[in-house]
Amino acid sequence: MTVDIAPAARAGNRAWVAVGLLLLPVLLVTIDNTVLNFALPAIAADLQPTATQQLWLIDVYPLVLCSLLVAGGNLGDRLGRRRTLMVGVGGFALASIGAAFAPTAELLLAARIATGVFGAVILPATHSLVRSMFHDRSRRRIAIAVLTTGFASGAALGPIIGGWLVGGFGWPAIFLLAVPLSIPLLLGAPKLIDEYRDPDPGPVDIGSIVLSATTLAPMVYAIKHVAGHGVDVIAVAGLLIGVGSGALLAYRLLHRENPMLDIRLFRNPGFTGSILANLVNLMGITGFLFFAAQHLQLIAGLTPFQAAWALVPGAIANVIVGFAVVRIVRYVRPGIALVTGLLLAATAYALTAATSGSATIATIAIAYLLIGIGSGATGTTSNDIMLANVPPTKAGAAAAVSETAYELGTVLGVTVLGGVLTGIYRGTLQPPAGIDAEQAAAARETLAGAVDVARTLPEPASSDLVTAAATAFDAGAATASMIATGLLVVASAGIFTLVRKQTA
Repeated sequence: MTVDIAPAARAGNRAWVAVGLLLLPVLLVTIDNTVLNFALPAIAADLQPTATQQLWLIDVYPLVLCSLLVAGGNLGDRLGRRRTLMVGVGGFALASIGAAFAPTAELLLAARIATGVFGAVILPATHSLVRSMFHDRSRRRIAIAVLTTGFASGAALGPIIGGWLVGGFGWPAIFLLAVPLSIPLLLGAPKLIDEYRDPDPGPVDIGSIVLSATTLAPMVYAIKHVAGHGVDVIAVAGLLIGVGSGALLAYRLLHRENPMLDIRLFRNPGFTGSILANLVNLMGITGFLFFAAQHLQLIAGLTPFQAAWALVPGAIANVIVGFAVVRIVRYVRPGIALVTGLLLAATAYALTAATSGSATIATIAIAYLLIGIGSGATGTTSNDIMLANVPPTKAGAAAAVSETAYELGTVLGVTVLGGVLTGIYRGTLQPPAGIDAEQAAAARETLAGAVDVARTLPEPASSDLVTAAATAFDAGAATASMIATGLLVVASAGIFTLVRKQTA
């Protein structure tokens, strides 16, 4: 059944079952953002990727995803959101099976690229279908809370699931997880989810799709390159290509009768504020996880599975607050709830900065608990504000912008905040006497490299290197956390001016 956008009746039980189905692909795509971090050592031992390939195995998925989300959302609006969702989920599952059985690092990298492409179709369709299914805002806000908490919980569950699967079944199992998560959606969607599309979409704008990809991908790559290698010709070229493509894209969108994305939406303060909130929120979270995952394992000495459990209270808080804020915004303005969430996260980063030199498992768990509370409030309210400020026919493209902000924030969190941490670590680490130049270079590369080198050294050189590496790493974490604190405080002030007039 195909339904063009029109006033809808009150959502019944069928719609809520459909929301449960939509949660599965959200978890599928977001778990893939973080599940590989804890599996990388096992993959490295099996497939022997180079250091550069290891970085790309993690980075290429969110890079491709954020570069194509706007195009994916637009295709859903034009071709049918249920149809593109099902194609995306099926393709994601097949690409994940390919990743699980990849015999080389190169083929695994290709499979990760494919999952990023299909993920870019999945995420916009889930949120835009909610916009189409629920026309009563209070019910839609609950549905948004389900998907938003699923998004944040998926990022936190990724390490837990990854640690359990790698330890029990080997690294291919983290990719095969996509199969059981895909089957219920593929079987249930035709019966439970009506088809929705823009009744007057116009032709598919291939030029804008290409320009959107060549805007985001080179700019993100340039930022990542600067973090690792400093400013050089490659970084400048990437930035210029991205800016040039972005200017051409803006001109093209403004002068088309039926554009792929109506960028005039950014004239709406509520829409713009909600997009910025998603960006800075995810940037802070992923920067924190970059620090926490390494500290808990390499300094505190926990296994991947044990380390992941330190994040569970924050993940639970995210879910609880994501739903609780649905009732809270009946009594306070959504903008206040949104900004309060950002400031709670800023408090967590300030705590991390203050305790980084003596961080314990408890302080990291408390910090992530605050982040979970703040993210739960921010995520639900920002997506509700965003969808309330766009016409239903453009919900897919608008949701894609929101998801792009999520994924761009994920990339920037690791690139910028993680880059600051890594740069300070490399610049301040002073290897103890008694190790050769090659060992010193390996120790300066990463904290994991220093721990690996320490295992080959006799005492007291081994303990001295671990202590020096932990001190340098925590110094970098303190600076990165202070930057995250300042970013969220400043962003909160600007975002509040944009969303303060929003009503429930």
